[in-house]
Order: sequence, then structure tokens, then C-alpha cells
Amino acid sequence: MLRNLKTKLISFIVLPVAFLLSSTADILRAEEPSHAMSMETGFYYTVKKGDTLWSLSKRFSDSPWVWPDLWSENKQLSNPHWIYPGQRIRLYLRKDLTKTGIPVKAEAPIFQEPVNEMPTYFYPKIDMVGFIKKEAVSPSGTIIKVRDDKEMISQDDLIFVKPSEGKTLSPGDRFFIYRTFEPLKEKKTIYGIQHYITGIAQITQVEPDYAMARVTQSYRPTKVHDLLIPYRKRTPHIPLTESVKSLDGAIIISEERSNYFGDNTIAFIDKGVKDGVEQGQMYNVYYEEETPVDNKGKQIARTPITYGTVLVLQTETETATVLITSSKRDMHPGTRIHVAKN
Repeated sequence: MLRNLKTKLISFIVLPVAFLLSSTADILRAEEPSHAMSMETGFYYTVKKGDTLWSLSKRFSDSPWVWPDLWSENKQLSNPHWIYPGQRIRLYLRKDLTKTGIPVKAEAPIFQEPVNEMPTYFYPKIDMVGFIKKEAVSPSGTIIKVRDDKEMISQDDLIFVKPSEGKTLSPGDRFFIYRTFEPLKEKKTIYGIQHYITGIAQITQVEPDYAMARVTQSYRPTKVHDLLIPYRKRTPHIPLTESVKSLDGAIIISEERSNYFGDNTIAFIDKGVKDGVEQGQMYNVYYEEETPVDNKGKQIARTPITYGTVLVLQTETETATVLITSSKRDMHPGTRIHVAKN
């Protein structure tokens, strides 16, 4: 009888506590991913000690009075008067496209702050971004067949891969799937060969003459005869960095080879590592008005008109891959880029 009483007493105490702990854990689990899951493509800033929405609005939007807009776009902030170091806030930079808010090499930064406090750009599609190289990369293998002889290869399909001469494929190895196009050139200038990424594959089985792989990510339709190169993880968090003061270049082509393109388009520019171009730099897109003539028939200097911005995602020796982050009008192959004069 006494034992039963003790058992009931323990149950009476333990069960409510367990329920309370379980409920608390569920609440914490529900709250944990809230802001991580809501991260979208765009500019982000990690809060430092002393930051307020007022000061951040003044720094990144030219006016502290727009702090309610900054708060409304960051739903994870329950109280606009309480932000904490380490929190990531999505930024909406000022609408004036003639200044990007990014410091320029050899010049004072637009926002007077150390480089390590600059915002980052979050681009979750970074793994599907291609590139242009002077010479085509050497593939590790070629897709020779797909199970069930499908016309188009997509995610979870099993593919058969023939290793390239001198290349070894092992179970567990991951590869970018890609294809190349004819060299891009204009008059006497040869920009290089575009490498177009269609997905990611992982080797599952190796036989004497071929290997089997599963398509783990499908970005675009993959075909028999597409190629494989080793996969290297790319971070979607791109720290913004100083741009090259003297750089003046052009967009070669968009990744999808469209004649006209704009916001959120991937494109390639004719400047690369040899020109000082690095990942995280931003440049302005511009055009020049028709050269006016004064009453004496003398030409007056042209004025560049800025109407967009690009962010460098990846660099090669002579070219770079960029994301068009803003555009007020259509762009096209040959569109000019530079750093705006402040």
C-alpha cells in the first residue's frame, strides 16, 4: 500500500515536469529555425554591439527615419528596439543606384566602417553558377547512358559514366554535371568557353569499364554526353569587398544566352583575376548619353548614366561570373560596367 502511494506520488510530480520540459523543448525547436528558414537571396548584415535599426537605416539607406521599413522586412525581430549581436538582418539598400554602398579600392568607403563590418550577400543558388575559361576544363568522365533510356535526365535518376583517360572514379565521389558551348568571341577577341552546370551527381558503384552515379541535384535538364568535373562546395554567404577603382568592362553574355536580361540574371564579364576582380565586389551598370555638341560645334564630354548593379560571384583569370542585383532597364551583351565616381 505504501509502495503504491509512493509510486503515485512520484508520477504526480514527474509527469507534469516531463510535460513542461517537453513543451519547452517543442517551443524552442519551433523558434530555432524561424529566421534561418526565412533567409532569401539578398544583402544581409550581422548585428554588432551598439547597432540599432535607427543607426543601420542611416548607414545603409541614407536616412534613419526609414527604420520601420527595415523592421517590417525582418519578421524575426519581435521588438524593433531590441536587436542583439550575432543576429542577421536583411538589408534593403538605398534606391539610388549611382552608389552601391561598397568601398572602392584607393578611395574612402561610402559607409565609414571597417571592411569586416560590411554586409554579405546570400545567394543559395551558388552551386548552379557556371563560368567561362579560355580553355575547357578536363572532364573526369562522360555520361554514356541513363537507366530506362530517358530523353532528359533529372534528380534521382541513375546514370552510367565512362571515366576519362587517366581519371579514377570512386564510390561516394561527387561531381558537377556540365556541358560546354562553342568559344565566345567578338571580332578578334576570344573570351573563352562557357561551362554550363546542369546538376550534381554522386558515384554509387564502380565497374571495370564504367561507373554508376545518382543525380542528387538537378538544376537544368541533363543529357547523355554531358560531362563531369569534381564537385567543390561553394558558400552561399558572399562577403562584400572593395571594388577596383579603375575597372571599366562589359558584360559578355548572360548565362542562358538571352539577348535581353535584367534583375537576378547570371551573366559573365570580360574582366577577371588579372584585372583585380574578386568575389564579393560590386560594380555599376551604365550607358552614356549621345554626345552633345555646343553652339560652336564642339563636342561636350559624355555623362555616364547608372541604371543597375552587378555582384561578382566567381572569378577566372580573364573573366568573372556576376549576378545582376538590380536593373532599371534591360541589359544586353556589350552592356558596360564600372565603379561610379562619387
